[in-house]
Amino acid sequence: MVHFVGAGSGAPDLITLRGKALLENADVIIYAGSLVNPQLLGFARPGCEIHNSALMTLDEVIAVMEHAENSGKTTVRLHTGDPCVYGAIREQMDRLDALGIAYDVCPGVSSFCGAAAALKAEYTLPDVSQTVILTRMAGRTPVPGKESIESLAAHRATMVIFLSTGMLEELSEKLMTGGYSADTPAAIIYKATWDDEKVCRCTVSTLAETARQNGITKTALITVGDFLGDLHSLSKLYSANFETEFRKAELS
Repeated sequence: MVHFVGAGSGAPDLITLRGKALLENADVIIYAGSLVNPQLLGFARPGCEIHNSALMTLDEVIAVMEHAENSGKTTVRLHTGDPCVYGAIREQMDRLDALGIAYDVCPGVSSFCGAAAALKAEYTLPDVSQTVILTRMAGRTPVPGKESIESLAAHRATMVIFLSTGMLEELSEKLMTGGYSADTPAAIIYKATWDDEKVCRCTVSTLAETARQNGITKTALITVGDFLGDLHSLSKLYSANFETEFRKAELS
């Protein structure tokens, strides 16, 4: 059996209870290199076989899984954050399907959730934004044309941008071309929930300058939108005049 496990956003105590139990009982762990907090490997039992997938190809990863399966061993494939976001798990699952190897997925706390926690922010504020767009700049890995930064920015919703810290000048230009004003609030969150976490608030036009001033070149998320501002409406859910299944509205 292969278990795909979300390691969480960085802090070792943000792995799920299920994920921790799977690590503790694994015979083989394949972890996603420097993106996974090495403290999590401390949950491995003595004698567990541990591999760093940053040094491996897909073929090599699958070969380790297949060998473990043929030896009656349990494998944990430890991915950063939640495996469903930029985890490259589909290609592994396809190969396991072809080999007839069973697998399951244990979700984790994504770094975009860790970033919101670091910001002490809510992405979905009433009358500000009710949509969160998770995306990335096109780099060595292309992005479908219909998902260009400019087209997504036209919505002026909350955006969380992965894997783009090295392209911030271009990102700013595309965000402003798409519809965000230069002074739209933005933030760079470096290694959210890790011990060396850093939060840098700025604007869309000052993203690149802010990153340079703080020595940030990688391992950061970019958040953009008016959710970082001060204006929003109150939630109707807790309004005294809003009736729900559990509470009657108060008469005015």
